[in-house]
Amino acid sequence: MAKFAANLSMLFTEVDFLDRFQAAAAAGFKGVEYLFPYDFEAAEIKRRLDDNGLTQVLFNLPAGDWGGGERGIACHPDRVEEFREGVERAIEYARVLGNTQVNCLAGIQPEGVSDHQARQTLVDNLRFAADKLEAAGILLIAEPINTRDIPGFFLNRTTQALALFDEVGSRNLKLQYDIYHMQIMEGDLAPTIEKHLDRIAHVQLADNPGRHEPGTGEINYPFLFAHLDRLGYAGWIGCEYKPQAGTREGLGWLDAVR
Repeated sequence: MAKFAANLSMLFTEVDFLDRFQAAAAAGFKGVEYLFPYDFEAAEIKRRLDDNGLTQVLFNLPAGDWGGGERGIACHPDRVEEFREGVERAIEYARVLGNTQVNCLAGIQPEGVSDHQARQTLVDNLRFAADKLEAAGILLIAEPINTRDIPGFFLNRTTQALALFDEVGSRNLKLQYDIYHMQIMEGDLAPTIEKHLDRIAHVQLADNPGRHEPGTGEINYPFLFAHLDRLGYAGWIGCEYKPQAGTREGLGWLDAVR
């Protein structure tokens, strides 16, 4: 049966970040994920994890100036050295936190950069990161993201991502399948998950429209959860949604499936 991880970048935001670990544990979550750990000391995050009996499931490689609107730099030809330094930084944090997988955000294709340049840069960067992370015992994952929420994001469909992974040619690179993003971009969720299950290492969820909790939109989450169980998916499902009326008030969907 799949396990659910609270995304602390979107849930429990009424309290300071470091206090969200306790809030997640109190709500019954066994794992946590979030965008980035780098504004905090790794040892302090580790203490919060241990104090609350939580597994650190996932965070992203450094992704440029997030506050300034950047959403990853892996497809930016002029940022390769910065990307490589970010891989080393992520490894340092992952080793302390016990994190066994890290996500790479491809980024928004820069103006003046051709599709070929962006793709080749992304392939080269993923190959570098996959090798470095494998040596450290950490899995690299990458996710397609919808171009409505992030216009111009370079990686936006399942088959596109997997073809690019084939070009990278690393056994240490898998897919992060975000149900919300893929419902917007391509639909056909259940057959796609089934077809590519062996290449999916992590799943994330939110309903559509609105990116709120399951049960607020069009996606049949009871069916998808049962489908994942039938397929034998035993990984984590990250709860990366915007609570419609508060995190705790919106957790009825989770109580119904665990």
